[in-house]
Amino acid sequence: MAKPGKKYTAAAEKVDRQNLYSPEEALKLAKEIAPAKFDETVELHLRMGIDPRHSDQQIRTTVILPFGLGKTVRVLVFAEGEGAKIAQDAGADYVADNEMIARIANEGWTEFDVALAVPDMMRKIGRLGKVLGRKGLMPNPKAGTLVQPEDIPRAIEEARAGRIEFRNDKTANIHIPIGKASFSEEHLQGNMAAVMDAIRRSRPAAAKGTYIRRVVVTTTMGPGIRVDPNIALAMTTGA
Repeated sequence: MAKPGKKYTAAAEKVDRQNLYSPEEALKLAKEIAPAKFDETVELHLRMGIDPRHSDQQIRTTVILPFGLGKTVRVLVFAEGEGAKIAQDAGADYVADNEMIARIANEGWTEFDVALAVPDMMRKIGRLGKVLGRKGLMPNPKAGTLVQPEDIPRAIEEARAGRIEFRNDKTANIHIPIGKASFSEEHLQGNMAAVMDAIRRSRPAAAKGTYIRRVVVTTTMGPGIRVDPNIALAMTTGA
């Protein structure tokens, strides 16, 4: 195992690993100690009190981050005819025709961040599940990425505004980006509150006991900062 670098070690020394920070304290500290020279992504990691082996204890939902993710979101739309024209007029980065579908299937091309599709296209893109599925790019109604042609402009706008999908993994963990280290503390708090609100609303009825067992805030290259789960769960968007 590689030895941590000097910058990471110096940053880690500023974190009290025995302390449970408030969300405000954790985000402020994460910004202060982000060790990399580039603008690191601020991430939220949660250990959930669910049993992911059971289908009725899955968490999968979407959230619109009020202050975005601080990056350019490339949107691809699977559509033909009038739907393709609507997508082009709405500013989609790519409108997938048969050639592009073949490129995804044969070359594994995925140079986009969000994929939208109209229902009629699912018959053509069903075979792309292995490529798109492992990257979380396969359009589906639960994620709000399978839309009617008239809803394409709204879906593109939401994707670029900071609409993200998240779900638990096989170990009951959830990993979510909530912005950049260059964001203000207020904007990071607003994005985190939106995520926590979405998680609170998505609690499976079959989940028993403690819903959120562990919350950690970190940056791309920084150390983890533990957050008090009860305070995090009580965060509000003010809506």
